[in-house]
Amino acid sequence: MKKTAALFTFLMYSLFLFAQGEKKALTHDDILEWERITEQHISNDGKYVVYKQEPWKGDPTLKITTPEGAEKASIKCASNAQITSDSKFVVFMLKPAEDTIRTLKLKKTKKEDFPKNNLLIYNLENNQIDTVKNFESVKVPEKWAGWIAWQTEAPKDTTKKEKGPKGEKGKNEEKDEKVFPLFVKNLSSGEISEFPAVSDYIFAEEKEKLTFISDGKDNTFDAGIYCVDLKANLPQKIWDGKGKFKQLSISKTGREIAFLGDTSDKKKEEANYNLYLWSGEETASVILTNENDAIPESWEISEDGRLSFSDSGERLFYGTAPKKAPKDTTVLEEEIPVLDVWTWNEEELQTVQLNSRDRDMKKTYLSVFDIPGKKAVQLEIKMFSGIQQTQSGDGDTFIAWSNHPYAVQSMWEGSPDHNDFYLVDVNTGDAKKINTDVRANPRFSPEGKYVYWYNAVDTSWNTLNIESEKEVKITSPKTVQVADELNDVPNLPRSYGNAGWLKDDDAILINDRFDVWKVDPENKTAPVKITKNGRENNIEYRVIDFENQGRSRFGGEEQKGIDPKKPMYLSAHNEVTREDGYYVLNLKKGDPQKLMSGKYSLNRPQKAKDADMVVFTKENYETYPNLIATDLLFKEIKHISDAAPQQKDFLWGTAELVTWTSLDGRKLEGTLHKPENFDPSKKYPMIVNFYEKSSQELYSYRMPENHRSTIDYHYFTSNGYLVFNPDVYYKTGYPGEDAFNCVMPGVTSLIEKGFVDEKHIGAQGHSWGGYQVAYLATRTNLFAAIESGAPVVNMFSAYGGIRWGSGLNRSFQYEHTQSRIGKSIWEAPLRYLENSPLFTIDKINTPILIMHNDDDGAVPWYQGIEFFVGLRRLQKPAWLLNYNEADHWPLKVRDKTDFQIRLSQFFDHYLKGEPMPKWMKDGIPAVDKGTDLGYELSE
Repeated sequence: MKKTAALFTFLMYSLFLFAQGEKKALTHDDILEWERITEQHISNDGKYVVYKQEPWKGDPTLKITTPEGAEKASIKCASNAQITSDSKFVVFMLKPAEDTIRTLKLKKTKKEDFPKNNLLIYNLENNQIDTVKNFESVKVPEKWAGWIAWQTEAPKDTTKKEKGPKGEKGKNEEKDEKVFPLFVKNLSSGEISEFPAVSDYIFAEEKEKLTFISDGKDNTFDAGIYCVDLKANLPQKIWDGKGKFKQLSISKTGREIAFLGDTSDKKKEEANYNLYLWSGEETASVILTNENDAIPESWEISEDGRLSFSDSGERLFYGTAPKKAPKDTTVLEEEIPVLDVWTWNEEELQTVQLNSRDRDMKKTYLSVFDIPGKKAVQLEIKMFSGIQQTQSGDGDTFIAWSNHPYAVQSMWEGSPDHNDFYLVDVNTGDAKKINTDVRANPRFSPEGKYVYWYNAVDTSWNTLNIESEKEVKITSPKTVQVADELNDVPNLPRSYGNAGWLKDDDAILINDRFDVWKVDPENKTAPVKITKNGRENNIEYRVIDFENQGRSRFGGEEQKGIDPKKPMYLSAHNEVTREDGYYVLNLKKGDPQKLMSGKYSLNRPQKAKDADMVVFTKENYETYPNLIATDLLFKEIKHISDAAPQQKDFLWGTAELVTWTSLDGRKLEGTLHKPENFDPSKKYPMIVNFYEKSSQELYSYRMPENHRSTIDYHYFTSNGYLVFNPDVYYKTGYPGEDAFNCVMPGVTSLIEKGFVDEKHIGAQGHSWGGYQVAYLATRTNLFAAIESGAPVVNMFSAYGGIRWGSGLNRSFQYEHTQSRIGKSIWEAPLRYLENSPLFTIDKINTPILIMHNDDDGAVPWYQGIEFFVGLRRLQKPAWLLNYNEADHWPLKVRDKTDFQIRLSQFFDHYLKGEPMPKWMKDGIPAVDKGTDLGYELSE
């Protein structure tokens, strides 16, 4: 009996080991094949879900399924899907396969001879596919159905030539403005209408109307601008003849069409655009010229100003701009000095101005034409930094703001900006200042009754009643704590934001750290906490606004008021347990009711427009975020996608929350990621990776990726490493010391557990994380190897540097934001010295790998150079990776993969005792650049 039992136990253990042996460790090539869901759409009727699976390297696959997960189609190389509003068709693009293009490139095939993209129209009712070859563009109406329009590659003889400015040779250089055939398809009948040489085309938003500009074709089709009533299949010419036309626009109902045009026959370099309007007449007419008194002196109607109609169609908005000075044609380009002049008191640094020069050259100022009144009004002036419309352009008062009087101090203060607020009368253009020097940007409520803003100085929300012009403070720290309670930078705290307005501007929903409050915009009644128990239960509630799904409150899009009679859906995150959930709330009845909650992370669900069907994802460290469909009760869920079935074949790992006490007595938390089948009796190499605070992401899946700047957790746990990510808390003045106080006791607390190999611990971080691990290297010899990406090591030189990606100076970062010094270099020079690793790198005894790229637009490359040169001067082992075609981090797959290979080889050598690769041992001489990667391991 004993022998039999022993034999049985041995066999079962052997089978267990065999089963585990079938699993393998992740490789970088495996990660390249890992597919992400990069597109997701649900039809308006809720009957179809379309999504795209895409590997890091290779061709994507478009999937068309039902919410029950029944696959209708799977199309390789497809992307950019759109579902028609009647839920009957899916329109998408089909690209040539990557291998096909690669083969042609190897054969030195000309780019113009590459295969072109195709347009596919998939009929959801009969599963038939129509293919349009060589397509250039496609448009699908969003709010109505029955037609789509597309353009295909133009024949070579339809390329429109336009005279450009004179080049160095003194000749007018031609620039191509391509025009393409336009095809409009009736999806019900299959009938296709073709229009030649079209340069622009637009559908009306709400009616079956289309407008386009055509250069015409021989004697068979006249050049001009057309309006097509699609139901009647009737094209109407609203302008006859050729010209320079820009900014074609059509009103929501299609009753009005506007465009800019220069129809003069004179050949000149600079066009003189007039504003044209068609309102159902036989032909469009000029309604505004540059001679109009409403155009400021030395200004003009700008060809770069977008035309748009108000919702009613009674107002037409256009842009004006100062006239550009003509070039002096008597001077050669080579005779003009090439320089930038920096002035001490100009609003923006030259670097910022140069960075935004192309955009500023096209900057326009909002103006309006009152169509019934036939009156033009200039609304926006140079003094304004921005302006917002109300009531979809039909309001009588707009809000403008100006940072210009305070622009210089933004150089060292950063955000939030100081602004003056103005109310602008749309009928006259008169501007009235209503507030001075507010650290906020104002916004309008959906119905335009109120201007509202969060004042960072006194951490309050405020409103201004447009009609009475009465300003009211609607929250205060005594009523609602709306400011970031965990703010740890020497700057004014941000707010927790707002969830939007109720219908008719009756109330605004404002967030605190945990709860949502209904706040009276007149402050006549006290704020009401509608989520009741968020703070008591450590649950952060946030409104899921399905009505404004896809709309950005800060992107210029009009928001709808939330209907308080309808159920309100909420996302929930427990700050203690890290669990996520969905809840529903009836504003009249009170407490949020739980729909689902658990030890996972949930995304923001997407709802079908006309059905109670939603799609969402549920994930944790071990569970891929596949698409799930359900109704609004969230009880019966259906799994739609299965994007990573191969995950079961790999050694994976787990994530858990760990706690310890910082050196200054704070209770801290972080995440520890362990290999699969972790054995606490063994000792494992460990990598410490952190930025600021990440423990709230305990249940994040962390999509496998050859990352641009950080280790891939799954790769390293799959290959036998522990990964530790500690939270760091900061106080003003000593960020390096704060990192040390938080991270090092966390590491030692894990060592004390007995499963960490204390001789083989590494650290890795990038940018702010790169700075912190560089600082740690100067304070401890505990780490066997450190990779520091794009680190600031000399805060003195960095303080006066430039963020080349934006042109901004860096000083505000040190005085007020992430670097947290809190004072200038003249006020606190010792803080800059003490927090700079460069000045104590003689204390470093840890091998350092640096990744810093010469085109870094965030952290100046010279910081990495100073670090490397200092280590080299002191004969400390160090390597510097510089990706020549990369910014703050490499973005190309080839470079990211290369970085991850070198990163893993670096850590494998110092933390696992693997042989040193050639690139580390011997380097890669410049003469071998591009031919020898040096991956091979030394004997």
